[in-house]
Amino acid sequence: MIRISCFFLFITFLTADVFAQERGLQPDDYYQFQFLGDPQISPDGERILFTKTSIADDKRTRESSIWIASTSGDFEPRAFTSGKNDRNPRWSPDGETIAFIANRNDDTKIWSIPLRGGEAKPLFESEHGISGFEWSPNGDRLLLSLSKDLENENSNNEPEADVKIVTSSLYKGDRTGILPERRTHLWMYQIDSDSLQQLTWGENWNARSASFSPDGSKVIYHANPEGGDYEGDYNADLFVIPADSGSVTKLTETDARSTGPVWSPDGNTVAFSYTEGRYEKSWIYLIDADGSNKRNASLELDLIAGNLQWSPDSRSIYFEANYQGGSALLRMSVDNGEIEPVVRGSFSAGNFTFSEDGTIAAFLKHSETMLPEVWKLKVPDYEPVQISRMNEALLDTLKLNTLESFWFENESGGQSQGFFLEPVNREEGEMYPLVLNIKGGPGGMWGHQWFHEFQMLAAKGYAVFFTNYRGSHGYGFDHQSAVFQDYGGTDYRDNMDGLARALEQYDWIDQDRLFITGGSHGGFLTNWITAHHPDKFRAAVTQRSVSNWISEAGTQAYVPQSMREEFGGTIWENFDYYWGRSPLKYADQVKAPTLIIHSDGDQITPIGQGEEWYFALKINDVPVEMAVFQGEGHGLSRSGTPINLVKRLELIIDWFERYR
Repeated sequence: MIRISCFFLFITFLTADVFAQERGLQPDDYYQFQFLGDPQISPDGERILFTKTSIADDKRTRESSIWIASTSGDFEPRAFTSGKNDRNPRWSPDGETIAFIANRNDDTKIWSIPLRGGEAKPLFESEHGISGFEWSPNGDRLLLSLSKDLENENSNNEPEADVKIVTSSLYKGDRTGILPERRTHLWMYQIDSDSLQQLTWGENWNARSASFSPDGSKVIYHANPEGGDYEGDYNADLFVIPADSGSVTKLTETDARSTGPVWSPDGNTVAFSYTEGRYEKSWIYLIDADGSNKRNASLELDLIAGNLQWSPDSRSIYFEANYQGGSALLRMSVDNGEIEPVVRGSFSAGNFTFSEDGTIAAFLKHSETMLPEVWKLKVPDYEPVQISRMNEALLDTLKLNTLESFWFENESGGQSQGFFLEPVNREEGEMYPLVLNIKGGPGGMWGHQWFHEFQMLAAKGYAVFFTNYRGSHGYGFDHQSAVFQDYGGTDYRDNMDGLARALEQYDWIDQDRLFITGGSHGGFLTNWITAHHPDKFRAAVTQRSVSNWISEAGTQAYVPQSMREEFGGTIWENFDYYWGRSPLKYADQVKAPTLIIHSDGDQITPIGQGEEWYFALKINDVPVEMAVFQGEGHGLSRSGTPINLVKRLELIIDWFERYR
C-alpha cells in the first residue's frame, strides 16, 4: 500500500512538472523577473559589477542592489551591496575600490566600498542632484555631473504662489509636468582634501557626456551654450576645459550636432557622433585633440552607432547598433573606415565595457526567450560566455516560443522585415487568432529582444505579428527616413502588407479573428488602421496614442521646432497634412470595439489624445472603454509602477478575450 501511494505520489509530481513545462508566460510572472543592468568590468578583467533590480513585496516599488561576478567562474554571482536603491557602480583605476550612487536615509550620496570587503562609506554628498560621476585616471578625483535647481537658488524663503512662469519652448517632461529650472553642470571633487570646484556654468544650457583625457589633465563634454537646449535647436559642439578649471576651448565649430565624445587611449584623437540635423544620417567622426583634422571616419556606416569605445592601441573603435531585429557589437578600423560585426545573431547584445588591456568585455545579452543576463567575451575570438543566470529558474518552467522572421517587398521595391510568434502549444489542424502588434517610434526597433507582452499573448493562444516598418532603425538610413513627413503612409502600408504576407504564409490563422494593438506611434497607427479598415479587426487596444495631430502639436512635450520639421511646417503652413493624417478625421468609420489605455501624466501623447478618441468612438456608437492610469506617464509599459504595468497587460488580454 505504501509502495502504491508513493507511486501515485510520484506520478502526481511528474504530471504537475510536465504541465508546468507547458505553461506560457502570465502577467503575474512579471513580479518574479530580475532585471540586470549596467555591467562594469574591472580594469584587470577578473570581476564584473552589475545592478540587479527586482519588484518589491508591495508590487509598487523596485529595489536595486549591486552584484559582483567572476569572469573565470571562481564564484557564483553574489550580492555586493545590501541597499535597496544602489546603482551606477564604477571601479577605481586600480580596481581596489568601487564607488556607487545610493539613496539611503532619504538622501542621495556617492558611496565607496573596498573590493576585498567592508562597509560602504559616504564618499561625496551634495545638495544638488547627482546625475553621474567618473574617476580620474589616477583615482584622486571624481568628475561630477550635478543638477542644480535654479529656482531654489534664487528663493528668498518667502511664501510664494503656486504658479510656474513658462518662457522656453521645452517646458514640460513626461510624468513630471512643468519642468523645474534645473541645469546640469560639471564639478571636480578632490577626494583627499574633500574640496569641490565648479567647472562649467550657465542658466540656459547643460554639460553632457563628460570624461577625462587619458592623462587626467583635461575634461571634454558636449553642450549647446547658446541656449538651444530649451528652444528646439538640435545643434551641439564639443568643448575642452582644464581639469583644475580654466578657460574653455571649443573643439568643434559647426551648425550640426556633435555628441558623446570619447578620447583615444593615446590622447591624440577624439571620436564622437555627428549628424547634420534631426532627421539626417548619423556618422562616427574623428578630430585631433587640438581641434584640427575633423573627418568622417565611417563612410561605410548605414546604422546609428552608440556606446563608442576605443581599442587600447587607438586603431579601432567598437560601437553598438541596432541591426535587423537584434543589437550587435561592431568594430571600425580608424585607418580605413572598414566596419565588421564582431558579436551579432538572433539576440540583442549591448552595454559593453572592456578591461583596461581590451582583451575581455562584459555585456548584457537577451532575446525573445531570455531576459537580459550578464555575459563575457574574450578578444579576438568574441565568443559569448554566460556569467549570470538570474532568471533561469523561472524561465525553465515556462514554454516560450522563438520568433520566425521573413521579408516582404514594400511598394517602393525595398524589403521590410516581419516577425511572427506562434501560440504556445499550437495543435495541428486548429485555427488560431492573431494580434497585429505595432511598435512605437517610428524610430527604434523590435525583434530578438526580451519583450514579455508577446509571450503573454502567445500563452493565451494568439499568434503575434509585428514588423519593423519603414521609419524603424536597424535597416539603413533610406528605410529609417522613408516615413519622414509621411505618417500614416509608408508605416501604415508596411504593417498591412506584412500582415497580408503573414496570413498567406500561415494558413492556420483564422482571418475572422484578427486583433490589433500598439503604443505611442503604434497607438496612432492602431487608430489609423481601424478607421481605414473598419471590418478587418474584431477588437483593438490603442495605447498612449495620437488621435489628432493638431491638438497633439500644441500640447505635447516636444518643442515646436521638432513638429515643424517632422510635418513640413506649422499647423498654419500645412494644416491639410496635420488634419489629413489625424485618425480623428476618419473616426466615424471605426467599427472595431476599442479599449483605450492612457496615463494622466503622459506628456508625450497627453491624455487629451485618448479622450478625443474616446469621445469620437462613443458618439459614433462604437463599443469603447477607456482605462486611465493615474500618476503614470508615457513609459507605463516599460517603467511604470509594477502593479499598474501588470494590470495593463491583464486589460489587453481580457479585452481581446472578450471579443475572441
